[in-house]
Amino acid sequence: MGRPVLLVAAAALLLLLAGTGAAVTRLRVSANFECWATADSSLSRPRCRRPARPGPPLPPPALALGRARLCLPRQPCQPCLRVRLALPAAELGGVRGLQLNFLELGSNRAGWLQVWRRHRAPGSSPWQVQFDCFPAESGQQVLVTLRTIPDRGLALSRSRLVAIELPGPVFTHAWVPEARVIEVWVPEGPALMVRLCHQLALECEELPRPFHRQVLVLGGHHVSLPYEFLVPCLCIEASYPHHDSPRSKRCPFRDQPAAYGPELWSSVRFHDYSASSKDQMAMVLSASCPLRPQATLCWREVAAETAPCHGIPNSTASEEEQAYTLDKVDVHPQLCFRFSYGNSSHVECPHRSETAWNVSVSVRGLQLRLRLTSGIPAAFSAALCQRRGGQCEPKAPLYTVTQPEGSAPGELALLLPVQVLGSCVLVWRSDVRFARKQLLCPDVSHRHFGLLGLALALGLVVTVLLLNCRSTWRPADGAPGGRPVLLLYSPDSEEHLGLVCALAERLRAGLGCDVRLDLWEAGGVGRVGVLPWLYAQRGRVGRQRGTVLLLWSRGSTRLFRRWRVGVADGTPGDAHDIFGAAMACLHGELGAVGHGGGWVLAYFSRLCSPRDVPRPLRPLPTYRLPRQLPGLLGALRGSPPTPRRCRGRAEGLLHRLLEVRAAAGT
Repeated sequence: MGRPVLLVAAAALLLLLAGTGAAVTRLRVSANFECWATADSSLSRPRCRRPARPGPPLPPPALALGRARLCLPRQPCQPCLRVRLALPAAELGGVRGLQLNFLELGSNRAGWLQVWRRHRAPGSSPWQVQFDCFPAESGQQVLVTLRTIPDRGLALSRSRLVAIELPGPVFTHAWVPEARVIEVWVPEGPALMVRLCHQLALECEELPRPFHRQVLVLGGHHVSLPYEFLVPCLCIEASYPHHDSPRSKRCPFRDQPAAYGPELWSSVRFHDYSASSKDQMAMVLSASCPLRPQATLCWREVAAETAPCHGIPNSTASEEEQAYTLDKVDVHPQLCFRFSYGNSSHVECPHRSETAWNVSVSVRGLQLRLRLTSGIPAAFSAALCQRRGGQCEPKAPLYTVTQPEGSAPGELALLLPVQVLGSCVLVWRSDVRFARKQLLCPDVSHRHFGLLGLALALGLVVTVLLLNCRSTWRPADGAPGGRPVLLLYSPDSEEHLGLVCALAERLRAGLGCDVRLDLWEAGGVGRVGVLPWLYAQRGRVGRQRGTVLLLWSRGSTRLFRRWRVGVADGTPGDAHDIFGAAMACLHGELGAVGHGGGWVLAYFSRLCSPRDVPRPLRPLPTYRLPRQLPGLLGALRGSPPTPRRCRGRAEGLLHRLLEVRAAAGT
């Protein structure tokens, strides 16, 4: 029955008297257990956490009050009471929390705080709790009482007089930007100790040498204090010479970004920890002021500090203790962080100039050949584009190639068809979220004009045919817009490869065919292998009633003979020989049904003649290009034979184009 009296007596014996202590920047509760806190409206809801470095514990039971200063953001500092308490484990049976009640006796201002334990733990240790802190007026007596939740009869109470704070020293100041100093004037009266400092979370830290100066200024005199950088946390602090003197502090530039803006980023040191192997951008800031700027990605077209940096949407980096990280990034010297604070910003790019991958482009016939070298597993995409007004937007389709995980660093190749003279290509990593698109515009030299002219002539013929004879090739009602075409060839010459790509592109863009060409699907072929890719495409074309278009040349004839010799000798075929695999596939279908259903053969008259087509393949529908191009288009479209007027227009147009080309000496 006398337990509460004994506990109060014990608490009185164990009361710890504290000094002023460090400033408190927000209301918080620290406990040696997982907790959460609630409070009335006068305190707002404080944060509850376990301290990273707990101080010496109180012997329970105890309730101790100490003096502190509460300095909330953008509010003047004021005195407050810090509360520390300890509850014995023997008294905690069934206790879920505790309640502190505060009463300022002179003004009758009251408040309460509840601290709850998140999880019940049998045989728990004594509770150690600290609350920072209850705001109080100078010269007021504050009564603090403690009870458990639910009430187990344990009651502790203490009171504390909040000492009257004397006014701090008075001074005036002036900023002299041309001399990079701040002049401090002390009025007539006692001397003051004056210094410049950087206001951090809990204290005002001295400036680095040689700018750190603490000067005794006599009354009626002034001093000029130099500074290194004009930053928002630069403050002027004055105190009397005696120990524990009250202090006055002013931070005149905190809300003046026009003044500190130009020098803010000069005071920050950027440490780059970005790593291509992790696909991560990472930078750590060391600053005089506790800044928390926002960081987003941007990219520069050229590697010059004065070049504009274009923002990338939805690319805000995460921040923890001045460390900024963003994952799934293709780390590149021109893919940078833009740090923003207030109305000022700064661009910081990775400090290492090397890149994880490189790309070059060359013209190969009617193709752009991309040569990619990568030191890390990655996937790359490319798309053709036309420059207009400084912009180059990628156009479909996209071409992709992959260097799989676990493979050795090496080279990758990607071939794109040339659609229009002056075409550029955009290349980027497609296996990350944020990547800089690299623009490459090859120089098409004069030695390529003849081949490109023939390709453009071929494309123009197809376009004119489509415009003049579109009613003939219109698909039947309900038929899909583009039937699949698997285009096979022999890579025997640059000229033949160029014509293959030109015809494939015209079929895709003009006729709407779904063209399957190994040059456009290097990534897919590399992943599954030549033979599986070919058989999968053949099956798909057959199921969708498409066509296999075999483009023949004199080189094809030589490869066909070599393939027949190998078959006769029983020599295993090369797993990477797509032409040999195509011949085996066609041979099997010819042997099964006596004709190659769904197969069509075509050849360019300048590269081949009818005598170059092997006898076993002559039963296939065969078209001589460009003369029989309209008939080939009709066969691919699945339409009736082309009217003579359409064939005449196409042949005449192509004949005139070739005459012009010959007259130009190409």
